Amino acid sequence: MPLTIHSANGSHRFTVEIAQTPGQQETGMMFRRSVPKNHGMIFPYEPSQEVAFWMKNTLVPLDMLFIRSDGTIVRIVTAKPLSLDPVPSGEPIAAVLELRGGRSAELGISEGDRADWKR
Repeated sequence: MPLTIHSANGSHRFTVEIAQTPGQQETGMMFRRSVPKNHGMIFPYEPSQEVAFWMKNTLVPLDMLFIRSDGTIVRIVTAKPLSLDPVPSGEPIAAVLELRGGRSAELGISEGDRADWKR
């Protein structure tokens, strides 16, 4: 599925997998050895809710972008591989987007930018 992030320096397009079922959300990007630079995974939540992610069995660093229901990115965290420390959303969110670790900084994506995808 296509997803676009609109930032101060332009629009950035990604192809994302959707983690919709509880099983898909529990597994996420576990056991992957790499993530292509313009690919990711989105975890949608309806209704919006507070969530926490961790990196159990995740072998590569990931950027976690926490997104409000209006598409605003409220928080970006680069999570460390294999960490069991929870990464909380901090507020109710409509989705979490996982990208290759450091990709947000490479592209200049920051909190306050906007994500658009077909919901």
